[in-house]
Amino acid sequence: MVGTARRDSPFYAQLYRDVPETGWKLEQLPVVDQKDFWNANSSANNRLLTGRMSDGIVFKSGGTTGNPKFSVFTAEEWQSFTELFGQGLAANGLKKGERVANIFYAGELYASFLFITFSIYHSPAGALQFPIAGATSVEEIVHFIRDYNIDVIAGVPTSLLGIGEYLASHEGPPLAVRKILFGGESMYPDQRAFLQRVIPGVRIASIGYASVDAGLLGFADEGCGHEEHRVFGEASILEIIDEDTGEVISETRRPGKILITSLTRLLMPIIRYPAGDRAMWIDPETSVNRKFVLLGRSDEAARVGPMTLYVKDIRDILRLFWEKLGIVNFQMCIEHREKKDFLVLRIVSSLKNGTLQSFSADIVSEIYRQRPMCRELLDRGKINPVVIEWIDEKDLIINPRTGKLRVVIDNRLK
Repeated sequence: MVGTARRDSPFYAQLYRDVPETGWKLEQLPVVDQKDFWNANSSANNRLLTGRMSDGIVFKSGGTTGNPKFSVFTAEEWQSFTELFGQGLAANGLKKGERVANIFYAGELYASFLFITFSIYHSPAGALQFPIAGATSVEEIVHFIRDYNIDVIAGVPTSLLGIGEYLASHEGPPLAVRKILFGGESMYPDQRAFLQRVIPGVRIASIGYASVDAGLLGFADEGCGHEEHRVFGEASILEIIDEDTGEVISETRRPGKILITSLTRLLMPIIRYPAGDRAMWIDPETSVNRKFVLLGRSDEAARVGPMTLYVKDIRDILRLFWEKLGIVNFQMCIEHREKKDFLVLRIVSSLKNGTLQSFSADIVSEIYRQRPMCRELLDRGKINPVVIEWIDEKDLIINPRTGKLRVVIDNRLK
C-alpha cells in the first residue's frame, strides 16, 4: 500500500521522499499534515489520489470549512467499508428481525445515511431497515416508530434528543424501542439519562466509530462501556501517539492522539492520518481487536454537537480582529450544558482596557456569518450559543510537561 501511494500519489511521493524503499516500520513514516493533505486533494489537479475516479462513490468531507473537500471510495472499497462496519453492528448486538429506524442525514454528498444504510444491509445480523432520514420532522419520525413497531433507532445524538424532547412534551402510547444506536458525536451521561427517562428500559450504545475521511476506526461490542470501542482487526491500524513527542503509545491508560492507517483503501490512501480524536488503550497490547476509550477531540478540530469547527477556521476569523483588538492567542473549549454542546472561545489580548467585551458580539456574529451551520444549529436548538471569554496569557491552559498550548480543550467528558 505504501509502495502504491509513493509511486502513484504525488502527495505521498513528496511526503516519503526521505523514507527508504525497504526496511522501514510504520511508526517511522511521517504523520500526515491535514492541511497539506486536503490542499492536495483538490477537484482539479489532484495530487493525492493514486488514479482516476471511475467507479464507486464520492462524499463531502471536512466539516464546516468553506473550501470544498471530498473523500472517494472505489466500488470495491465501499463494499469492504460497509461490510466490515456491518460486522461490527452484529458484534454490538444487532439481531435478525430487529426493526431499525435509520434517521441519519442524507443529501448534499453527506455520507452518514447511505453509510449506515449499506452497513445494516450488509450486516450478518439480518435486521429490517426503515430509511426515514434525519430531515424528516420529529412528529413524523415518532409516527413511523409507533406505526411500524420500531425496535432500534439509529441516528446522531441531536436527532435522538429531539425525539426525546418531543416524547416529553406530547402524550401518546409508549414506544417499543429497546435500543438506541448513536454516531457522529458523543452522547453524554445527562443526555443518556434523559432518553432513558422518556424511553424506559432502552439500551443506548455507540453505532461504531468511523469517518468519511479516515474510514474504519472502531466498533463497539456488547461488552464496551461509555466511549469504548475495539479496533477493526486487520482492516485498519489504529495508533495512539504522544501529542508532543509523536512516540507510539503501547501501554494502557496513557492518553494520546489517534492516527489511522486504512488497509482497504488505495485510491485515496489513508496512512498515519490524524483522526482528530484523543484516546487511550484499555486492553493489553496482545489483545485481539484491542479495546480503547475515546477522550474527546484533539487539536485538529473542535466537534460541537454534529458540527466540526477547525482551528484554522477560527484563526482566520480572529485574524479580522487581530490588530484592532490586539489579539495574541486563543483557545477553543468545548463545553456541555443542558444537554447541548457549545464553544467557549478564550481570547488573550494585549489591550488592557475595558472595551474588549463590547467586541464579543462582533466576533460571534462573524463566526455565525462564516460558518452558517453554527447559526442554523443554534436556531434549531441543537447547540448553545458561542461564548467569548477575554483572559490573560497566564490563564491559558497549557501542557504541564512541555508548556505547549492546548488549542482545543474538550471539557465534556470530565
